[in-house]
Amino acid sequence: MTIELHGIVLHGFHGVLEEERRDGQRFLVDVELDLEHDQAARTDSIEDAVDYRRIVERVRQISDDRAYHLLEAFAATIADVLLDELPLTAVRVRVRKPDVVLDPPVGYAAVSVERSRR
Repeated sequence: MTIELHGIVLHGFHGVLEEERRDGQRFLVDVELDLEHDQAARTDSIEDAVDYRRIVERVRQISDDRAYHLLEAFAATIADVLLDELPLTAVRVRVRKPDVVLDPPVGYAAVSVERSRR
């Protein structure tokens, strides 16, 4: 069973440029979590589920804890923390930077990372 949360909107101070780290900007985070078990599907009980609120809050905490220079480091940290803290077999994280300034313009810059238990 997989939980998907797409488009978690954060305001973070991540980036290489001084103005990115000073002013901050919008980031969109997508997570896909492969669960170790499907107990919640059988019991229909939040006590047996991975609570979406906890996931979103943890992603926000990771963003707020420090300023990352690279999307690669930010996405990898989210994936590593979620895999470590939740009953998962695998996690996929994509971090998008929709307001990236490049010439020529692009819709967004993004990094995806996947982690799994060995």
